[in-house]
Amino acid sequence: MSASHSDSRWFMRLKRESVELAKSIFKVYWTLIKVTVPALVAVKLLDMAGGTQLLAWALSPVMNLVGLPESMGVVWSTVLLTNIYTGMALLVDATAQDPLTVAQVSVLGAMMLVGHALPVEGAVAKSAGVSWRATLAIRVGGGLALGALLHLFYSATDLLQQPAHFLWRPDEGPADIWVVAQIKTLIGIFFIIVFLLTFLRILRWLGVEKWMHALLFPVLRVLGIGREAANVTVIGVTLGLSFGAGLLIEEARSGRLTRRDIFLTIGFLGLCHSLIEDTLVIMLLGADMSAILWGRLLFALVVIGVLARLPALNRRLQEATA
Repeated sequence: MSASHSDSRWFMRLKRESVELAKSIFKVYWTLIKVTVPALVAVKLLDMAGGTQLLAWALSPVMNLVGLPESMGVVWSTVLLTNIYTGMALLVDATAQDPLTVAQVSVLGAMMLVGHALPVEGAVAKSAGVSWRATLAIRVGGGLALGALLHLFYSATDLLQQPAHFLWRPDEGPADIWVVAQIKTLIGIFFIIVFLLTFLRILRWLGVEKWMHALLFPVLRVLGIGREAANVTVIGVTLGLSFGAGLLIEEARSGRLTRRDIFLTIGFLGLCHSLIEDTLVIMLLGADMSAILWGRLLFALVVIGVLARLPALNRRLQEATA
């Protein structure tokens, strides 16, 4: 009798947790849809109006500061407005006229990893409570600063000056029309969210989540970020801002994170997210890990560590919270 009662309680708990999980999944996904779809449409309209070419024209002179040909301006401008994959296809075409060294591809790759898909990811940051001005300063300014530092390092050490060789070429088959491609992406994101939230719930049941927080907390403390932001940071660093967007926004709105934690976490993830997938993708262009992984990670740690210790920034965030 007691065993049967125990089984019944276990079943009721499992049912309750499953219902709560399903509600969380659809809440997170709907939050993501409300932010992402308008941003995707705005990007498409901006591109049709010539916005990409205008941005490329503005960025072309800046390319000299990072040791790249001016023709690479259109590559980074496209990545800033769309995504890394589109920029990769343009890069392969552009290097037919302007071949790059491994150092140059590494510099451009690092800049692409820091600054990409800004209309979508900037909208995510805005919904989480970080302004567009801060996002652009961190992502675009950070990308240029990282690119310049890497260029100075490779030039001074004369490293990676051999010609770059691409391990990837764009598919020459017919591409999906824009609407179909976006629908496929959003469907894919839904299944990632299902897996992500289910996995996090299992980790919580098993008590692993507490250990994750304990292991990550020393790094977060160096950055001045509270322990409550551990889940958000893990998701963003591994999956990226777009895939973890819904959960990031919900965590920010939940009240569990301070405004300071939100700003520093989103800032850190802006400089250093999707360390696995995006890094491997840029490696296919022949970029070196010293730039696209270690350089990017070290740069993010230093920049956010410095920002966390600026009295003026902390005072402003406290005033905004009050």
